[in-house]
Amino acid sequence: MDLRYGLSGLGSDIISPGDTSSGGGGGTTISPVRVVDIVLNDSHPRFEEVGGWNGLGTIFFQSTQAPVFGEQTSDEKAKPALSNSKQLPLINEIVYTFSLPNPNNQLGGTSEELYYFNTINVWNSQHHNALPNGLTLEENQKADYTSSAAGNVRRIEDGSTEINLGSTFVERSNINPLLPFEGDVIYEGRWGNSVRFGSTVTGSVNDWSETGENGDPITILRNGEDPDNNPDGWVPVVEDINKDLSSIWMTSTQQIPIEVASSNYNSYSTPPETPNQYVGTQVIANSDRILLNSKTDHIMLSSATSINMNSVDSVNIDTEEHIVDASSILLGSKDATEALMLGNKTIELMGKLIDEMNAINTQLSALVSLPPGAPFAPLNAQAVASQTLLTSYKAQLNTLLSKQNKTI
Repeated sequence: MDLRYGLSGLGSDIISPGDTSSGGGGGTTISPVRVVDIVLNDSHPRFEEVGGWNGLGTIFFQSTQAPVFGEQTSDEKAKPALSNSKQLPLINEIVYTFSLPNPNNQLGGTSEELYYFNTINVWNSQHHNALPNGLTLEENQKADYTSSAAGNVRRIEDGSTEINLGSTFVERSNINPLLPFEGDVIYEGRWGNSVRFGSTVTGSVNDWSETGENGDPITILRNGEDPDNNPDGWVPVVEDINKDLSSIWMTSTQQIPIEVASSNYNSYSTPPETPNQYVGTQVIANSDRILLNSKTDHIMLSSATSINMNSVDSVNIDTEEHIVDASSILLGSKDATEALMLGNKTIELMGKLIDEMNAINTQLSALVSLPPGAPFAPLNAQAVASQTLLTSYKAQLNTLLSKQNKTI
């Protein structure tokens, strides 16, 4: 068998180990091809040609060995091989194609068509792996490729590229790959979004290695890396919970150095352990804004100890119904001792006091002059009755104090 290297090697058909075509029998030909177009929506001019909505993700391709001058076009096409997991290639990326049964196969016969999977990791880049035909490169584009001990590498330093990657995809030079650690399973998008199924790796550069033992699991979901990261997009980085745009960390034994916006725990007699000192199983969500919305039912927060609401500005609660039900409510301080007044009962008792005062005033307003020493019988009777009632009202004052709500 002739050995081929470089693009000429990629251009050779790769035959599966079971192929016996040289001596009869079957086999599946797996071929690397260069993507020249892809159908992603119904506005594509070849949308109906690939089967409408059933053809989304279909690529048009050329052989990696085909000389290309001017605009790249092709009638050769292939569909995504996987139904539930799709890695849609960019124009000028290299994918594998192979032949498998198509829907017509159910009618009998051996009808087949081409499918594709896996963008070839030419540049070991999660951002893109486009490998344009060398005949189409301009001199300024060739400067984006440098030689290394392992062969040519792509090094974009000016933040731009003239390579055709599609109608909307714009290459960025500062999208860094994640630095892997032993045993990691990592899934990376093209824009600094990633999922790491990792573990504590003591003695490494990961920020969660201060606690726990090797092999303690950690899962990190990140959407957008630190915008001030290393501008050289080929240099690997690790996640930064404080600087990445949005992230969710699920820990086991790790201590995460998160910097919270507010850490005022004066409401506690015994404050909880601060977030950056806690060691153990927890879920941390960190972003510029976090929204939890329940469309038809409840949002339920449940805790074995306390639920802390900590804010630099204010804690606001707006509702059309009741707010809280608790055995003790302290307002203004954890040391609040002054009981609040019961509004309805206070108003009721104050109304009775005013009625009694008005009754006395009514008698006083009707007094007439009598001989000195003569009693005012109506006023005397009213005073005796009011004295009895006012003594009773005074005894009720303690019942106006709330047994649950305290203030300072």
